[in-house]
Amino acid sequence: MAASPVSKPSLKPANPKISGITSAGSTSARPKPKLGLRAWMERVLVECDRAAAGFEADPVHDLRVALRRCRSLADGLMALDPDPSWKEMKKAGKKLFQALGELRDMQVMQEWIEKLSGANDPNASNDPVAVKLIDHVHVREAVCKQLALKDLNQFDRKQWRQWARALPRRAGRVRPGSVVYLHLALEKWTTAYDLHKHALRTRSQVALHQLRIGIKRFRYTVENFLPRQHALWGDDLKELQDLLGEVHDLDVLWATAIEIQAFPDAESRSRWREKLNVERAKRIERYRAKMVGRQSLWRVWRAELPAGPQLRAAAMSRLRVWAGYLDPDFAHSQRVALLALLLYDGLKDAGLVAGSTRATNLDYDSRAVLQAAALMHDVGKAKGQEKHQKRSYRMIRRLERPLGWSAREMEMAAVVARYHRGALPHPRGKSLQVLELPDRPIAMELAGVLRLANALDVRHARHGDGSENSPRLEVSLQDRVVVVRAAGYSALDGSAEGVAAARHLLETVLRRPVLVRSLRGSAGGGGSAGPVLVAGR
Repeated sequence: MAASPVSKPSLKPANPKISGITSAGSTSARPKPKLGLRAWMERVLVECDRAAAGFEADPVHDLRVALRRCRSLADGLMALDPDPSWKEMKKAGKKLFQALGELRDMQVMQEWIEKLSGANDPNASNDPVAVKLIDHVHVREAVCKQLALKDLNQFDRKQWRQWARALPRRAGRVRPGSVVYLHLALEKWTTAYDLHKHALRTRSQVALHQLRIGIKRFRYTVENFLPRQHALWGDDLKELQDLLGEVHDLDVLWATAIEIQAFPDAESRSRWREKLNVERAKRIERYRAKMVGRQSLWRVWRAELPAGPQLRAAAMSRLRVWAGYLDPDFAHSQRVALLALLLYDGLKDAGLVAGSTRATNLDYDSRAVLQAAALMHDVGKAKGQEKHQKRSYRMIRRLERPLGWSAREMEMAAVVARYHRGALPHPRGKSLQVLELPDRPIAMELAGVLRLANALDVRHARHGDGSENSPRLEVSLQDRVVVVRAAGYSALDGSAEGVAAARHLLETVLRRPVLVRSLRGSAGGGGSAGPVLVAGR
């Protein structure tokens, strides 16, 4: 339904309490919102009722903020938890968010027109530019309210309530302030900083708007997942977001004035262009003062986020969390990872595997590749047991590479996980062909280690039976025979057949026999719980 143009639009501010204009909305006092996904999702429902009462500026702004927070949090959590509900929630919020977008633009634009035209000036009503702009805003606002009401009525609140109960529980599996969220914040920082450099280089309106979005996403990640950092950075992040938001508001106002041909002559056009440029320049200069130079906030924030070995460890934690959401028996995969590392370290000390004398020029950490592959090797079980190793391979390859890891390492981890069971790798097989030539024998070695470690998890073979808390393993080299002694292993146990088959790949790549024996004193799983590694000649 379209509204008729208003013949004498008022230039009186719609909200006289507003002393300044920000794209974040009015400055009227309201209780500070609680943080966290559950609080924001519940607030969406509250703000829906407030907005429906008349679609006034404050309720529309608050509803958009709540929706934006939920969608931004979902965007970050989707990288950790592949549950499809995150994508569905984000999509549902997007439709309503966009429906309110133009309405909010009109409301903010009116505030700017009133400020720039001097609404308290008795002569302001004689400004033909302001009159035409306000007239346009009133017409569009009425139309936008009708469209927004339609989309608000179609918003599925029952489904949203169900998500508000289920999704925060899933998000709660990773505690706020953890290294995983530090890694996630670093991703957002990296994206925002790249946008910052692009915006300073091009100085385009589009680049500045994209920069604002990048800083906003970084801010929301810090605010909701990193309480200590938010206490230090929160005020600056909000100010920067507001500054760039106001720059965008001014750009939209100018574009609208040009589109509706609001200027009756060159003088009025020049006068308004000057007003907008002055306001715009103030905000860009304020942004530059905080964000350019050796003392910029970019450097301050980066110094608090993971780097070097800490970044590598954070990336591994990120992969661990992702696998934990998918793997139906992640405790098994964690034990396999420990066994694989113990076995790898013993073989490496004996000079038999990657990382030894013939692999000293590697530009990646093959041990870390093995650990990641072990943690992720069963993610394919999320879609069924049969041939899950192939699904694991595809899922790992599709996974977005975490900061601190190379594409080469992720490809290696996928291949190693692919061959933890099933058919043996073939040098000319498709999976190995994707690797660089020097990486193929190393991948086969790591797959051999993982395959044997997977079979040696006797607790898994016994369906969780046994009292041992942590795997124990000893590796020794006797003549040309590799002897692996594992706690809980017994040649008379039903799992021994699987172990015998699993060691074949490792024997092939090492070109020597591998014998598996019971670790003395373990008595089928008893003994001390601490990990033991002995590598001898």
